[in-house]
Amino acid sequence: MSAALKLDPPNDPRDRGGPAQPLLLVENLKKYFPVRGGLLNRQVATVQAVDGVSFRVHKGETLGIVGESGCGKSTTARLLMRLMTPDEGSVVFDGDPVGDRHGISVSEMRRQMQMVFQDSYSSLNPRMTMAESIAYAPRMHGVGRNEAFERAERLLNRVGLNPALHARRYPHEMSGGQRQRVNIARALALEPRMVILDEAVAALDKSVEAQVLNLLTDLKQSLNLTYLFISHDLNVVEYMSDRVMVMYLGRVVETGPVESIYRHPRHPYTRALFASKPTLDPDRRTQEMPLTGDPPNPISPPSGCRFRTRCAFAQAICAEKSPALAEPLAGMPEPSHLVACHLPEAQAARVAAHA
Repeated sequence: MSAALKLDPPNDPRDRGGPAQPLLLVENLKKYFPVRGGLLNRQVATVQAVDGVSFRVHKGETLGIVGESGCGKSTTARLLMRLMTPDEGSVVFDGDPVGDRHGISVSEMRRQMQMVFQDSYSSLNPRMTMAESIAYAPRMHGVGRNEAFERAERLLNRVGLNPALHARRYPHEMSGGQRQRVNIARALALEPRMVILDEAVAALDKSVEAQVLNLLTDLKQSLNLTYLFISHDLNVVEYMSDRVMVMYLGRVVETGPVESIYRHPRHPYTRALFASKPTLDPDRRTQEMPLTGDPPNPISPPSGCRFRTRCAFAQAICAEKSPALAEPLAGMPEPSHLVACHLPEAQAARVAAHA
């Protein structure tokens, strides 16, 4: 790896299909967790954490994933990294099926796709210095000790930490923002093409969060990275993302370009989610709850559309058939904006506003 730590896509031998081929293609990903009980501890039910999730991430873009707690965002990320084994579905990385004998191994995929977790402290080994944590993965992949530690020092400098001051420190000697910078440096140590950021700035205060977001933006441009950005903060997702995917109870309910999703949300859940954003403008404060009730139990989700029990537009068809992601009604400005909703009535006001 060069001192500048920069990859040039046209000359990158790992780029198999060119810019038109998605870097990540996920089809029908499922993960059910068993619920056990009784005297014999037998399986009595399953939690449908991720149920038929499909999406793609294009090279050089940032796909943001939003949704309530428990909707399956983090489980999806762990399935992609194979920290959990999916029950069904396929993952294709730059044209190569992951874990398939005709594709690439999980180990090779992890060399090109890394992950940054929310808890910066528990993500680091308390017995290893910052330089040792960053150099660990390269050393496990055959990089010599001296080269691995030189790479660690360059990466520390790249994420805004002086190696002379921080390389030999332990996690408890660093602040939360500094530890997260180390985690970002560690994720970059194998020169990945894609980084999954699972609530990577959620535990930081706002001033440090802004610095880390700017760092991530700079790294994406200078290292030609692709991001999968998971967050509860809708404003942060809007700032970071090129496209957005909205999840509800283990399924994708809406996806599209960030401008289209934020300006013209089509799914009732997406509109309620955005209506719940806090605002300092007294003229824009909501007087009524945008959404009532709790999410259904994932052990026994509703039939058909899983949002129907909280949806003001629900009708009989919503209980009978699960809606598929489909292109929006005519008259909307973005054809790649997809929504899983049976009812054009739930979207009519948006269409009429732009007719």
